Formats: sequence, C-alpha cells, structure tokens
Amino acid sequence: MAGCRGSLCCCCRWCCCCGERETRTPEELTILGETHEEEDEILPRKDYEKGRRYEAVKWMMVFAIGVCTGLVGLFVDFFVRLFTQLKFGVVQTSVEECSQKGCLALSVLELLGFNLTFVFLASLLVLIEPVAAGSGIPEIKCYLNGVKVPGIVRLRTLLCKAFGVLFSVAGGLFVGKEGPMIHSGAVVGAGLPQFQSVSLRKIQFNFPYFRSDRDKRDFVSAGAAAGVAAAFGAPIGGTLFSLEEGSSFWNQGLTWKVLFCSMSATFTLNFFRSGIQFGSWGSFQLPGLLNFGEFKCSDSDKKCHLWTAMDLGFFVVMGVIGGLLGATFNCLNKRLAKYRMRNVHPKPKLVRVLESLLVSLVTTVVVFVASMVLGECRQMSSSSQIGNDSFQLQVTPVASEDVNSSIKTFFCPNDTYNDMATLFFNPQESAILQLFHQDGTFSPITLALFFILYFLLACWTYGTSVPSGLFVPSLLCGAAFGRLVANVLKSYIGLGHIYSGTFALIGAAAFLGGIVRMTISLTVILIESTNEITYGLPIMITLMVAKWTGDFFNKGIYDIHVGLRGVPLLEWETEVEMDKLRASDIMEPNLTYVYPHTRIQSLVSILRTTVHHAFPVVTENRGNEKEFMKGNQLISNNIKFKKSSILTRAGEQRRRSQSMKSYPSSELRHVCDEHVAPEEPAEKEDLLQQMLERRYTPYPNLYPDQSPSEDWTMEERFRPLTFHGLILRSQLVTLLVRGVCYSESQSSANQPRLSYAEMAEDYPRYPDIHDLDLTLLNPRMIVDVTPYMNPSPFAVSPNTHVSQVFNLFRTMGLRHLPVVNAVGEIVGIITRHNLTYEFLQARLRQHYQTI
Repeated sequence: MAGCRGSLCCCCRWCCCCGERETRTPEELTILGETHEEEDEILPRKDYEKGRRYEAVKWMMVFAIGVCTGLVGLFVDFFVRLFTQLKFGVVQTSVEECSQKGCLALSVLELLGFNLTFVFLASLLVLIEPVAAGSGIPEIKCYLNGVKVPGIVRLRTLLCKAFGVLFSVAGGLFVGKEGPMIHSGAVVGAGLPQFQSVSLRKIQFNFPYFRSDRDKRDFVSAGAAAGVAAAFGAPIGGTLFSLEEGSSFWNQGLTWKVLFCSMSATFTLNFFRSGIQFGSWGSFQLPGLLNFGEFKCSDSDKKCHLWTAMDLGFFVVMGVIGGLLGATFNCLNKRLAKYRMRNVHPKPKLVRVLESLLVSLVTTVVVFVASMVLGECRQMSSSSQIGNDSFQLQVTPVASEDVNSSIKTFFCPNDTYNDMATLFFNPQESAILQLFHQDGTFSPITLALFFILYFLLACWTYGTSVPSGLFVPSLLCGAAFGRLVANVLKSYIGLGHIYSGTFALIGAAAFLGGIVRMTISLTVILIESTNEITYGLPIMITLMVAKWTGDFFNKGIYDIHVGLRGVPLLEWETEVEMDKLRASDIMEPNLTYVYPHTRIQSLVSILRTTVHHAFPVVTENRGNEKEFMKGNQLISNNIKFKKSSILTRAGEQRRRSQSMKSYPSSELRHVCDEHVAPEEPAEKEDLLQQMLERRYTPYPNLYPDQSPSEDWTMEERFRPLTFHGLILRSQLVTLLVRGVCYSESQSSANQPRLSYAEMAEDYPRYPDIHDLDLTLLNPRMIVDVTPYMNPSPFAVSPNTHVSQVFNLFRTMGLRHLPVVNAVGEIVGIITRHNLTYEFLQARLRQHYQTI
C-alpha cells in the first residue's frame, strides 16, 4: 500500500521505481534468477506487542457491547412496565366501576386513548427511520450474510427502535420487545467500537482500531447474540442464535468473544432488574426480559410427572400441527406483506401511520369485547384464596407473584375470575406464565377462541410500520395451543398424569419453531429459560418435527421477508442439481474495468456511470506492443506494468525450479524472452472466431485515454485482457479526493503515496463520487492504482463448479469473484446476485434448453 519505499518493493517494481542498478537489465536479472536481497536488509517481523494490545482492546469492546446491550434492555423493560401498569391500572379501575354503573363505553374509550396514543408515537418514530420497523432480525441476518442494508446499524435507528418498541408493546399491539433487542444489540455492536456516528458528527475520537468490515461484522455478531441473551436470559442460546441464524462467516476465536459478550449482557440486565424491582442488589433473580418460571409438580400430587415417554408421541403430533400452523401463519403474512408493498408503501407515509392506528383500534375492540362476551367465570382454587401454596410449589417466588397478581375478575362475581380477561388484560409475559403455571383451569372454548383471535391479529400486526417482535406473541399463541391439547387429553381422554405446563411449553416451542424454523439455538434458549435440562429431548424433537413440516410448504418468516425485500441472501449450500452449472454459466461477462495507469477523467466517468463496488485492474494483450510504447506515454506505462508483472512471476518460477534442482520450461523461457519476434496475426475472421471460442466477451469500457466509440471494430471490442487485481470503489474515490496522481511528463514514482491508515480514515462511510467537487483536478492527470489494488484476490477458472464458487463466497465473505482463464485473462466476474436462488434457477433452465 505504501508504494515503492522499501528495497523489497523496489525489487518488485524495478522498471518503474528504481531504475537500473547493474549492467544487466532488471528483466534479464529476473529471468536468470540472479536477483538477491541486500545483506543488511531487516526482515519484517510481526509486532507481537501490538497484536496483544489489539486483542486486549477487542475483549474490552466486547464486554462494553454486552453491558450497553443489557442497559438498553433495562431501559425498554422499565418503561414498558411503567406504561403498562399505568394503562391497566386506570382501565381496571374504570371497568370495575362501570360494570356496576353501566358506563363500559367510557372504559373502552379510555383504553383506546392509551393504545392509540402509544401506537401513534411508535409509528412516528418509524417515519423518522423506516428501517426501525419490524423486528430487525431479517435486516441483521442480511448484514451478517454480507449485504449492507442502508441505515440498519445507525445510532438514529437504535433510538427509534428502542423508543418505538416500548410504545408498541405498551400500546397493546400483539408484538414483543425481545426481537427488537437483537437489532438493538447489533446496532450497539456496530457503532460502539467505531467511536463515531453520523448522527453525532461533531463527536470524533482518534480510535485507530477496527477499521475494517470484518471487525465490524464480528462485533455485530456479538451484539446480536447479546440481544438474545438479554431478552431470554440465555447466553449460550444467544451465541448459538448468532451462529445458526445470524452470521454467515464464523471463526473459532469469535465463539468465545460472542459468549463473553452474551454473558455480560445477561448479568448486566439481571443485576439492575433484580436491584430495581426487589431492592436486593447482587441477588440475580431476573436473568432476562422473559422469565418462564420453574416447572415443578406439586408434592401432594404423586402421579404428576413433568413428562413421560408416552408423552413423546403427543409431542411429535404437536410438532406436526405446529409446523402446519406456522406455515399457515407465514403464508398469510406473506400475502399481507405483498399487499402492503403494492397498496400501502407507494402512498404517502401518513397512510402507514393510519394502518397502524387501524390495527390498534381493531385489536383494542377485540380484546375488550372478547373479555366481556366470550370469557368464562372460573372458580378460583382454594390455594389461590388461602395463600397460593400450590403456586409456591409450581413456580419460582418471582413468577408466583406475577401469576397470582395477574388474575383478572372482570365482569365476574366474587371468588371467580375471567379466564379470557386474564389472558388479554395482562402483559404478554404474565399471560405466558398463566398458561405455564396457573393451577386453575382455562376453558377449552376460551383457549380455542383466544388462539384463533391472537393468531389472526398477530399475523396482521407483524409487518406494520411499528417496531415489533414475533417471539413472545408466538410463544403466547403456542402456549394457548399446548394448554388446549392438555385440557383435551385430561378431560376427554382421561390422562390424569399430564402436567399442563409441559404441554403449554411444548405448544409454544412447536408454534414458534413452525414460524421461524430454528432448531439448535431455539432449543437451548427454551432450556435456559426454563432452567430444566430434562425438557431438552422433547423440545428438540418438537422443534425438528415442526421445522420439517413447515419447510415442506414454505420458508421461515425471516427468510420470507428477506426474499420480499429482494436482498441477495446466500443460503448455507446450493442444491445438488446446481453442479451442472459452471462459473462460466453464471458469471457476468460485460465487465467495467480500469487500467493500472488511468487518467482522472476516465476514473471519474467510470465511477459516476456505474454502481459497482469493485473493478478489475487489467492490461490489454497487444501483439504490437513496441509500436504502442513509442507513441502514447500512458499506454506505455500500462504495457511496462504488464511486462514487469509477467517477469516477476517468471523469476519466482525460476527460483522455485532452482530450489528443486530443475530448470524452467521452454514455454516460460519463450514468454519471458522479449526479443522473440511476435507471431504473425491470423486472419481477421479466424481471430474473431478464436476469441469467441475462448469465451472472450465484449468489454464496453474506456481506453486509458479516450472514451468508447461506436466506430470500434470487433477486434477492439473482443480484446483479451490480462488480469492483475481488484480495486475497490472506495479506494478510487479516496485517491481522487486526496489528489493522488502524476502528470504525463513525470514518472509514476512522483505520485504521492498514502498509508493504510490514510486510506481507511473515512471508514465506514466513504465520500460519494456524485457529491465531490473535482474541478481542481486536472482531468489529464494519471492515477497509478497498482500500489492500492489487491494483486491476489480469490479467483476461479471458467470450469469451476457452482457449488465450489458458492462455498468460497460463504466461507470467505466475498463480494466479487473474478473468473480467470488458464493464461491469466479475465473473462467475467461473479457477484452475490449471480448466486441467488432465482438467478441460478434461471440459468439452470437455460442450461437444459441448450442441451
């Protein structure tokens, strides 16, 4: 990057930097293998002290990300509880008074006032930052897969997400705050190590670490895992979630850091929640935002077991039903999303706010009317009246208090409770605890109606313009389904040994697994949330069956929304039949390229007329190079660079041959001998046919010093191009901004040299070429891009199988893959778009048609 400063670099670029040093020419010395290093040269050594310092700073940043993510979760949870208690306190008092006075319409209006206000504020925040809508998991999954979604990890997105989700949940929508926690943790992971923000431009810190996409992606993986850990109190589950569902590129060293970050988030949230809610600082009683409580049979019931071997058969059936229900949910939600894209999103943004208010209005009315009309008054158990001893045996003290205090007696006489109101007029977490641990019973009719209403309203809500999660609504809906199955087995089949809480948990896992299609991470999350390792086998079996059943019909909900957005997300592997395709079948042949030495006017034209992220650096294979070298200085520089590159490779080959006590082949001698007369060109038609057979394709681009012309001959359009490397758009823009160039009357050695730190100074937001004022630059000046390009990027041959290309993209985190033939000529380039499922399917159909 630093150019021809050291003696080693001068050996590589003898012809352009250092000139002649002996009687023999550099080319002759290289061919003869007589180049040797200076004896007093200091060999480069790895700076171990700097490496240790870098690693220590990375660990500190991982810890800071975990702590900050936990604090974000604490903030959201505190205000959700505050607003929810305020709303339900006012509404409950109003309902109790109006049940006797006959003014229930006033109670409905009060509830509507709270809900519509909160949802309106959440929708306004999404108008400020549109990417804050939804759970954010599809967007973070795309980011970790290698696709940059604009604005997805900005500070403004975090603020709109955190404030918006607390208003959405407090507004009574059937959404959860756990999904957005994953997005919030990812934003913290992306922004905190950078020590800068677009929203706070005046705050700048000189922090030289982590100025690369790989480091940022690793921190985003850690932040997403910390979000899961804070939401469910499951640090191991968070790590597995980031590995299974989030990150596409993983390494062994990242695993321990992600787990440490998840632990930091879990215990930070646990420490503050336990201290704030119970005043016992350091007791660690509340591990996450969602607490499932402890599953335990009453000591007085000797026949009760959490689950038995016979129950596994029921769990498998529940998994199948959960997969079917999840596939139905995803199908309906996909249709709603398409309808919104066609009819809501093209209209003014106010229409999105109105849709959110409509959903809130309908949800509020349904909740109130269902509780008043469809609920049944159930008799409270004696244990609930005398101190709830049975609850103490079944749940933890923390969960026991939530269960007992969340029983609602709306519209029911004394010593009874309204089972429908108990599920609807409570926070979703309390309703889940009721279904998991309530010693009293819920009517099967109530559970069935609750499941149907919640299923439809949750499906309608997910996708509206508010921050919303899907985990908790799915768990609650699935818990009602599982509790319904337990009631049916107990009441109608007579299986008295069944523990209803277990079936509620399995139903929640089946329904959630049928929607999101996660297996490993979701199993561990549920086990950590229940603190019951014996549930591992039934949960795992249920999730696998639910996933297999759902996959038979459609994809998971997150993959569906990724596909609707048109993001080129790469799956874990391609289908077997795709190996019938080769790299030449899917590559893009029409390249936009640059030369090693290119005029500023050509670079500006290329950057302003294309949107490519990277450009191949090439030289032309001309048969009469000596004639060109006598004429144009610019073309001469490019030809010299090509010759020096070939000679450098030839010298390396000769040194290898000598080390093996052998000699270079005659072909290599022929290539390196510049005194050999060039071969006579073939006939014009034969030359063109030969180019076509060798997959030479048109390259409609710029000459080093002139623009494309319609007068080009076929030979000019079908030019063989020797590939030398890749250079990024951001690097070219940086070179133009900093005026790195030289005039035609000078040597390229006079061009200013930039260090790596100077090239990465504007990371991660490089200037846009359309916003730059380049009037001060002379368009006839020349830029030497060779010190800044990547001279050895990953490349494949035209005959490489698509599966190999796909695995190379997935494992190495690539964005561009040049296709280079056997003689070093680039014939195409492969990007992520060329590896999407739809694109590969289209090319496979073309392949079958040509057979």
